[in-house]
Amino acid sequence: MGSGFFHCRYGKSSTYSKILPENVSLANLVIQITLAPMIKRFAVILVAVIGLGSMPSSFARTWTQAATGRKIEADPVGVEGANVVLRLNDGQTVKVPVNTLSAEDQEFVKTMAPKGGGSPASGTDWPAFRGADGTGISPDTGLLEKWPSDGPEKIWTYDKAGMGYSGFAVVDGRLYTQGTRDTDVTMICVDADSGKKIWSRSYAEDDSKGYNAGWGNGPRGAPSVNDGKVYGLGPKGILVCIDAEKGSVVWKKDLIKDFSGEPGKWGYSETPIVDGEKLIVAPGGNKAGIVALNKDTGDVIWTADEVQPGMAEYATIVVSEMNGKRQYIKFFEKIVASVDAETGRLLWQGDFPKGKVAVIPTPIVDGNQVYVSAGYSAGCRAFEISSSNQVKELWTNNEMSNHHGGVIKFGDHIYGFDNGKGLVCQDWDTGKLTWMNKDRQFLSKGAVHIADGMIYALNEQNGALTLISANPEGYKEHGRFILDPQSPNRNPQGRIWTHPLVIGGKLYLRDQEFIHCYDVKK
Repeated sequence: MGSGFFHCRYGKSSTYSKILPENVSLANLVIQITLAPMIKRFAVILVAVIGLGSMPSSFARTWTQAATGRKIEADPVGVEGANVVLRLNDGQTVKVPVNTLSAEDQEFVKTMAPKGGGSPASGTDWPAFRGADGTGISPDTGLLEKWPSDGPEKIWTYDKAGMGYSGFAVVDGRLYTQGTRDTDVTMICVDADSGKKIWSRSYAEDDSKGYNAGWGNGPRGAPSVNDGKVYGLGPKGILVCIDAEKGSVVWKKDLIKDFSGEPGKWGYSETPIVDGEKLIVAPGGNKAGIVALNKDTGDVIWTADEVQPGMAEYATIVVSEMNGKRQYIKFFEKIVASVDAETGRLLWQGDFPKGKVAVIPTPIVDGNQVYVSAGYSAGCRAFEISSSNQVKELWTNNEMSNHHGGVIKFGDHIYGFDNGKGLVCQDWDTGKLTWMNKDRQFLSKGAVHIADGMIYALNEQNGALTLISANPEGYKEHGRFILDPQSPNRNPQGRIWTHPLVIGGKLYLRDQEFIHCYDVKK
């Protein structure tokens, strides 16, 4: 189950299929070309296009994907928003999120003047849950390899984020999150460097009714930020688009009333995902399991009425290019479903028969292979999707039963908290356990994030954050500290469930109303 710029399978002939979406991270750029058996070498050269500001047409350079270290030759053309524009040898174009590239590449992009002037694309953006490429891996490099005994230096604390478990989006030096203040679901924007409030906007009521708030009320999902707008989803199904500069509401939808949606028992929890001109979200129910809206107006583009999952569950949708088709993949309680990005028609569906109670972790998609895991002893399963959308189970086991802290693929291994084994490293190809660590810090559930080759593992019980090498050879710890202060207002049944984030040399942690920012640069 290969990862990175290229996904190849070798047999009697080599297969190399070419998929060139208009906007895709290098991690998901898959190119396949059928070659005769005697051909032993091939190359893919990215060349220039698009009229956004130009570079010499023969100016090729090597680009490196931060998450994997994979390299590829490419001609840069210009900058469009948070993307660098590259052109292929056949004249087609690709836009690559700058923050998925190496630090050196990000510095180079800063020298590329976008059309009409303005600021070059930032390599320090994290526009949605699990980042621009959906991997959960930060593009940051040059981070601390070992922490002082009391942890990295704290820069600021913001103490008015409200109740809830919403994560972060960080774009253009601003941090966005959500929280319930009194009974108002509120979108919050603060300066990422200072923690000073820029604006806040209430957009929905949260009376803790209509969903199970026994473990704490408030929004669960992180916002998304795209083209000057921020998108959020409240626990009772109110979907909002807000002007990112002014904080004013642009449009709203109600997933339950407008689409006959059915939330999970603990409320809506996913992050709305932007893809091109579309905003993608899963209302659930039996009429429109997934919907695509115009991101600027909220108008319906399509509804996936073939997808009838019942409860929406909690996982965020994954955007993927697979087998020549752009598609949206969603993990529900008993199924993994994929729909055509243009039409919403069902492409394929995989079974997850052991799913129950709450299915939360976002799937991992690599090429034409999909990995899912869930808690309550549901275990994990890997699928392979053929070019004719036939679903083949590769393996299934209980080596990883991840409740809600997420799993991340780094290289050829998966890292995450198992409900019982502790912190786990699992082989991507076989599903076999590579190592586990049963330190008491990891026997509780927790969340993981990866940056600069390190795992940031957060214990849900006591707020201990541990720095660990993301290395299949074994567990190696490089520091640990306890989040402080913690919320005195958190529901007694609640835990520290907001996922950690490292971006722009800063570490962000949250416990309810408290957001903490630390300096983790060398």
